[in-house]
Amino acid sequence: MTDSPPPANLQGRVLVVDDEKNIRRTLRMVLEGEGAEVVEAATGEEALRILQDEGPAVEAMLMDVMMPGISGLDVLEKLASPGLDLPVIMISGHASVEDAVKATRLGAFDFFEKPLARDRVIVSVRNALRQYRADRHLRELRTRIRGEIIGDSEPMQDLLAQITKVGRSKARVLISGESGTGKELVARAIHEASDRRDGAFVKVNCAAIPRELIESELFGHERGAFTGATAQKKGLFEVASGGTIFLDEIGDMALGAQAKVLRVLQSGEIMRVGGSKLEVVDVRVLAATHKNLQELVGQGEFREDLYFRLAVVPITVPPLRDRAGDLTALCRHFIDVTCQDNGLAPKRLSDDALGALQAHAWPGNVRELRNVIERMVILSDDDIELDDVPPEIRGSEDDDDRGPNLIDIGTGQAPDGMSLREFREAVERAFILRRLQDQGWNVSRTAESLGVERTHLHKKMKVLGIQRGQK
Repeated sequence: MTDSPPPANLQGRVLVVDDEKNIRRTLRMVLEGEGAEVVEAATGEEALRILQDEGPAVEAMLMDVMMPGISGLDVLEKLASPGLDLPVIMISGHASVEDAVKATRLGAFDFFEKPLARDRVIVSVRNALRQYRADRHLRELRTRIRGEIIGDSEPMQDLLAQITKVGRSKARVLISGESGTGKELVARAIHEASDRRDGAFVKVNCAAIPRELIESELFGHERGAFTGATAQKKGLFEVASGGTIFLDEIGDMALGAQAKVLRVLQSGEIMRVGGSKLEVVDVRVLAATHKNLQELVGQGEFREDLYFRLAVVPITVPPLRDRAGDLTALCRHFIDVTCQDNGLAPKRLSDDALGALQAHAWPGNVRELRNVIERMVILSDDDIELDDVPPEIRGSEDDDDRGPNLIDIGTGQAPDGMSLREFREAVERAFILRRLQDQGWNVSRTAESLGVERTHLHKKMKVLGIQRGQK
């Protein structure tokens, strides 16, 4: 090997795979000299056995391309088939362009030829170990987030990706979305994804604190600052120092308090009410609102400079109607949680009850769904059936009399006084109802046969009063 190594410290477990004993010994000496723990394998078969062991995890791998038996490229392909989580550095003394291209396509972390340059090996292994740990942290983070944020729909996948990216940054985030969508869960997930996760997460509901008290709550007060201030009190910005403060419903904050929040964002300093000394705080600020802050800025009800300070990274939480594919998983989760919290035996949700829930528009979003599920779990005798679904969710039985029985679709005959809109809705209802029946009330297949999105069909069913099982 050639060249002198740059300063490095390789704390990690590295697997070296090469049929040449001298290459393995040389790599071991170099890597162990930099602090790594080295495991050796002389064949691809031996390497696969080591990777399958339940001992300490291998965090990076150096592997020869050409070996007797299973080649290095064959091993790489086996690792790539379930998804390559391990950074693999391929090495070869007889590499072709095709080998390098195939290794790259299979996800190799790096590729270089013998004789091996000492500094390049060290730098590449160091970067591979960093990549492995970053990926491991990301996997652990996604697991923690998924404990609270339920759903695999495309909007939720996009949301999780945004949370992961912004969590690792220091940027301020403005979380917007309708009431009940789970903006606080998103804020907590961002905090968990950050390097401040061991610090405090302090939530402030700006809409719940009286306007005359919000400055005292946020910034604290000195003894005697006002009637009732019998002792010095730390504000929530001080309590959150070293962590994250979450300003929920920021659109309801008074203009006076907005000015002081702006000062904190600009200088990192606060002053308690009635005080004269500036205090330095180290806080990451996340904010959320269900209001349109840009409209409030135009109306003079929200400071434009504060808006731009908060909305460095805007994130929108999708409403439940835009993630209908998650409804089944959410129902199952809330049923299990409610049963556990109330000491009840596990309950099942019938297909008819699920169909009624799927047809509802859920204007209150996930919060409304959770409340409805809790009510059904507590009031149902055994498993949850259609009759256990609240009437305002499943609709009135009188709805069955609307539409198809009132008109003759073939001739266009309709009762006197029926408007064109009513006739069109009746025809549309009859057509969708028949297609649902033909598809066995499978909403996804019906939507596909109609050439519409599943969420759009759910909305139509709700508007037209179509309930699962109707004839």
